Amino acid sequence: MNQSYSTFFKVDQSPEEVFAAINNVRGWWSEEIEGTTDELGEFKHHYQDIHRCTIQITELVPGKKVVWHITDNYFNFVKDKSEWKDTDIVFEIARKDGKTEVRFTHVGLVPAYECYTVCTDSWGIYINGSLRDLITKGKGQPNQSEQIANKHGIENS
Repeated sequence: MNQSYSTFFKVDQSPEEVFAAINNVRGWWSEEIEGTTDELGEFKHHYQDIHRCTIQITELVPGKKVVWHITDNYFNFVKDKSEWKDTDIVFEIARKDGKTEVRFTHVGLVPAYECYTVCTDSWGIYINGSLRDLITKGKGQPNQSEQIANKHGIENS
């Protein structure tokens, strides 16, 4: 059974609009992004000394799919430093019942992970809140890491 974290939502916007919003990573996840997020290649995300990761964009199928591969990752609040490394983040876009469904799966982010609670909470906020708002209202709320960290008692070292 696949225990990887997954969530989805439906919007009225077109698959093309959804695809463009997903690739505007600074618009919904974090403004602390280095590199290009809308073409195949690599970008980096960091939040203080709490979280850093290097992401390889491995698949971009306009209006259908975006796949990221985490090549490197660091959390200051977990013992197992391999968490997130070599996992994949998959965005699948499909037309369903006249709406566009966005399905987000972090393949490899499983309940056994020490970061599972924090990470799934974060993804829930960023995907179902910020990304959805970027698609439906034209504006997301990136950079919520501080509130999430505070809520979970995570401190900058």
